[in-house]
Amino acid sequence: MYKIFFKDRALFLTDRIEQDLTHDFSSIYKFGNEGELKKFILTFENQVSGKSAFVYYHDLEELFRRFRSCFRNLLAAGGLVWNSGRTHFLGLRRLERADLPKGKLTPNETFEEAAIREVTEECGLAPLSITRPLGPTFHVYRLGESIILKETCWFEMTYDGHNLPTPQKSENITEAAWIASEETQAFIQNTYPSVREVLNAAGIE
Repeated sequence: MYKIFFKDRALFLTDRIEQDLTHDFSSIYKFGNEGELKKFILTFENQVSGKSAFVYYHDLEELFRRFRSCFRNLLAAGGLVWNSGRTHFLGLRRLERADLPKGKLTPNETFEEAAIREVTEECGLAPLSITRPLGPTFHVYRLGESIILKETCWFEMTYDGHNLPTPQKSENITEAAWIASEETQAFIQNTYPSVREVLNAAGIE
């Protein structure tokens, strides 16, 4: 199953509709063709009620390929960074929301390379070590006349140094700091649904 965020709402793609369907969905569509799929996506995007919707098809990867074709696709990478004692994780404040460091891939860059570069650029910390992948998140947003599907691949990392993080203000980051366990709930409540998915994948709840 794929979970695609539209701000605070989610559209699910599945090939197992009976098992995956929840009770709080607003609409459901069995994939037939790309024209109908685009209409369904636009309808869901413009809805003001209903937290989730479902699109289903017997071939999940084919469905996701067709779904991708409805958007301008953008690739990004980011990191969930722990300090050496794994007592604090690195958090940002960007545009008044709690966030994690992330950014777009450059040409010929791997997801791992981009994740390390973005953390270093946005927080001023190096060297960093990737410990494991945390999976991708997907979200849709508008940029001028284009509708973007952004795929961000996330990695868990460690930083063994002693420097304090420094926010990259040119990226609208006003604060970069180590988040202690007692600060976690406040961070979660003020962040994006896609970031909550990353935190959950890293065992932060």
